[in-house]
Amino acid sequence: MLKVGVLGAGHLGKIHLRLLQQSSKYNLVGFFDPSEENAKKVSEEFGYHRFDSVEELINNVEVVDIVTPTLSHFECAKLAIEKGCHIFIEKPITNTVLEAEAIRTLASQKHVRGQVGHVERFNPAFTAVRDMISSPMFIETHRLAEFNPRGTDVPVVLDLMIHDIDIILSVVNSPVKSVHASGVAVISETPDIANARIEFENGCVANLTASRISMKNMRKSRFFQKDAYISIDFLEKTSEVVRMKDVPEQEDEFAMILQNAEGEKKQIYFDNPTVNSNNAILDELESFAEAIVNEETPIVSLKQGANALRVAQQIIDCFNKQKELI
Repeated sequence: MLKVGVLGAGHLGKIHLRLLQQSSKYNLVGFFDPSEENAKKVSEEFGYHRFDSVEELINNVEVVDIVTPTLSHFECAKLAIEKGCHIFIEKPITNTVLEAEAIRTLASQKHVRGQVGHVERFNPAFTAVRDMISSPMFIETHRLAEFNPRGTDVPVVLDLMIHDIDIILSVVNSPVKSVHASGVAVISETPDIANARIEFENGCVANLTASRISMKNMRKSRFFQKDAYISIDFLEKTSEVVRMKDVPEQEDEFAMILQNAEGEKKQIYFDNPTVNSNNAILDELESFAEAIVNEETPIVSLKQGANALRVAQQIIDCFNKQKELI
C-alpha cells in the first residue's frame, strides 16, 4: 500500500479522503488544510490525522493528492516533487501553462509520476465506447450546469469546459490547428457561458459549449466519424453507437436502410453498450496507484493535463481579445 496524504479538505478534498481511506491500494496517512477551523472540524468529525503544514505532510508520505485551489497547485506540486513524492493533482493542472510545463520538467528530473484529475476519462459511459471512437471528424459537446457560487472565481472554461477539452484531445490524434471562441459574463466577473471551435490539422472540428447559468444540468458529447455516430451522456451514464454498414444481399424488410444520391445503400445498426457502474474518482485514484507500482505512464499524464490547459488558455485568450474590441 502506498502512503498518501491529501492537501486540501474542502468539498472535493473530503471525498478524496473518504475514498483513499476505503482503497486497498493506499494507506491514508493524513491531510493538511490551511483553514484552522475547517481542518479541526474535518479531523474531529472523520478522525483523519491532521498535519500542521504542507511540508510535514510531504515528509511523511509517498504520494501527495493535491485538492487545493488552482492558484496553489504549482507550489504544492513543486514541494512534493522535490521531496520525491508522486503527485495526483486536480484539474486544471496549474494556473498557467508555464507552471504546468515546469511541473512536467521537474517530475521528469526527479523520476516521479503525476496524474491529473480529469475524472470524466473514468466515466463508465465514456470507457464503454472509448475504443469505438476512431478518427472522429466532427465533435459536439454540451456541458451545462445550474448556477453554483462555488467555482465562479475562474472562467467557465477552466471550471467546466476543460473536461470536454481533455476528452477531445484524448481521442483526436492530431495537433490543434486553430481555436476560436466567445464568452459572456452574466453573473460573474469572468464568462459564465462560452462556445469554442477547435480545428485540428487532420480536418477534425470540435464545437464545445459550456454554461454555469443553465436551468438544467447537461453533459453530452457526440462523435461523428466514417460510418458511425457515437453519443455519450456523461451525466446519465449512457452511451449509444449508431453504425452504417453495407446492406447485406438478403435485405431485412424491417431494417432501417438509407440510400444516398449515388444509389449506395447503407443499413443502420443501433447499439447501446453495457455501461458498468463505478466510482470514477476512486477509479482514477487507484489507476494512479497502479501506474506507480507498475512504473507505467498514468492514464491522464501531466503532459495531457498541460495540453488541456494550453487549449483552455487559447480559448480564454479569445475572450480577452473579444473584450478589447468592446
